[in-house]
Amino acid sequence: MTDKARVAVLGASGYAGAELLRLLAAHPLFEVAAVTASSQEGKAVGELYPSLAAAYPALVYGPAGTAVADGADVVFCALPHGASQKLVPELLGKVPHVIDLGADFRLRDAALYPAWYGEEHSCPGLLQESVFGLPELSRDGLAGARLVAVPGCYVTAAALALAPLVKAGAIEPHGVVVDATSGVSGAGAKVSSRYQFCTVDEDFAAYGLLTHRHTPEMEQAIGAQVIFTPHLAPMNRGILATCYARPVAGSEEPLEVLGKAYAGEPFVIVSEGSPSTKAALGSNVAHLTARRDARTGWAVSICALDNLVKGAAGQALQCANAVMGWAETTGLPLAGVAP
Repeated sequence: MTDKARVAVLGASGYAGAELLRLLAAHPLFEVAAVTASSQEGKAVGELYPSLAAAYPALVYGPAGTAVADGADVVFCALPHGASQKLVPELLGKVPHVIDLGADFRLRDAALYPAWYGEEHSCPGLLQESVFGLPELSRDGLAGARLVAVPGCYVTAAALALAPLVKAGAIEPHGVVVDATSGVSGAGAKVSSRYQFCTVDEDFAAYGLLTHRHTPEMEQAIGAQVIFTPHLAPMNRGILATCYARPVAGSEEPLEVLGKAYAGEPFVIVSEGSPSTKAALGSNVAHLTARRDARTGWAVSICALDNLVKGAAGQALQCANAVMGWAETTGLPLAGVAP
């Protein structure tokens, strides 16, 4: 067997970064060479995340920046918005491949960044080069890509549920409603009173009304005008996206469209059963169903997934496998955790 490819993870102290380390520990072709975390520099990974102590007994968080990337074959960026665009131009001069889990390179139109993120993009020339990292919908271009932008968890769920229906002409591409719910880990590991136990427990709330920054990314991935309302649920993990659209007269049943679109895709299950977040827990699998309601004239399409796996770290690793020319399933869990 050849030597493993070397990996560096920038921002490995957050939930997505830690989940990526968990998945990389079981990957047969990657080895973690270095990790960074500006707030945890010098601390052992196993001290911050005891769940990773056995897998990484000697791994220590290094300083923020690009120096640790020297000699790496792939660099994963699991950083807050705005941080990647400051580092990626330099990284692309050091390493063959960068996989960004943040939003810095997802949008094709640079003008959308000040409108939705409140600041100009610092390297807009790279937006056209980056490959949108949702393999089931945009696999072309991943093989050998220098820069991959992994979509957000809400966007992944909504796009998997809706993009094939838009492409097939089965639903109208305007006035689409995405009503989606996330577990608390979707907000990241930052300390905030909004996400403390006493705040989120026994509560269910909508937020980001009409202004959530993932809206333009969602519209780009789906190919339709969307009104998106996210909700926070008192659970650790999971995304459930319930999406509504007007079906096109005479079009194929939406469940059949999804079944054909994802036939042979190992990480997508399409069935008549109603998806649940727990079915996806710990796996890189998305569960979907769809219906057309003759009574009201609406179609509904639903997707459930684990926001930290298929919605973040697992999808990043799936993209990295494709970039390296390996089977996308390499090192990724197909089975969820139950009970």
